[in-house]
Amino acid sequence: MTLQDLRYVVAIAEHGHFGRAAAACDVAQPTLSIQIKHLEAQLGVKLFERTTKSVSVTAVGADIVGRARHILAEIDAIMSVGQQTSGPLAADFSLGVIPTLGPYVLPWLVPALKRDYPALRLVLREDLTAPLLERLGSHRLDAALVALPVPGDRLETLALFDEPFWFAAPKGRKAASTKIMQEDELREHALLLLTEGHCLREQALAICGTAEREADGDFRATSLETILQMVATGLGSTLLPAMACGDARTRAVSIRPMAAGVGRRIGLVWRRSYPRPRDIHLLAQTLCDHLPSGVHRV
Repeated sequence: MTLQDLRYVVAIAEHGHFGRAAAACDVAQPTLSIQIKHLEAQLGVKLFERTTKSVSVTAVGADIVGRARHILAEIDAIMSVGQQTSGPLAADFSLGVIPTLGPYVLPWLVPALKRDYPALRLVLREDLTAPLLERLGSHRLDAALVALPVPGDRLETLALFDEPFWFAAPKGRKAASTKIMQEDELREHALLLLTEGHCLREQALAICGTAEREADGDFRATSLETILQMVATGLGSTLLPAMACGDARTRAVSIRPMAAGVGRRIGLVWRRSYPRPRDIHLLAQTLCDHLPSGVHRV
């Protein structure tokens, strides 16, 4: 039995799916499946009940999963002992960030962290919220920068700043007015939205109150950059987080501020068992000390 085997066990229990667990552990699904079979043979027990549609933890498996979580937390603690002797944020730190934040936060956050903590070895991973939370649960990330709230009773969260939304439309349309955009006005516009899985898509649909006002056609974008290009061509309109508005101003796009309170709250999330919570708070402090204009510290 190895620590990697324990990570596989915890990942499967967290995700209830071998494929998602394999992706969270950066391993091929057949490899994970074979290792679990070997572990079950070694232990002489069945850890998981498998069907074509689901994976559930057996009674004995639940006990082993709990012990595996405890062991992995203790390993984290052991690893942190030596790291703490060299000072705060002076070791490897793996940080996840969602795609609608990464291009606008990392260019100023990374230099600030390098300046304040030169011994920090920052490992970055950009992904959607769900995969990032999966990696947190399987001890593959130390923390993640996401839009709040997030599910998970084994996670801690720290709200950092509020980011207002702006309405973006092709230049020359009526929407080019600088007048504040009200939520009910959005229902008159067909919006270009990110593809499923992006929290920004769900937030935009929640604000609009319906999923039926998307732009015509089967358009799905995986980045705000692509959506901005499509808005500039006249394909439709969209909602932009404040930090993305700088890119909009360089294109044939007009933007209007949304009414007060329309936006998202950004924060850090990490495992409750994470052994270096001080590092999380130092990271949060550095981030909040260098916030760009347009966002508001919580």
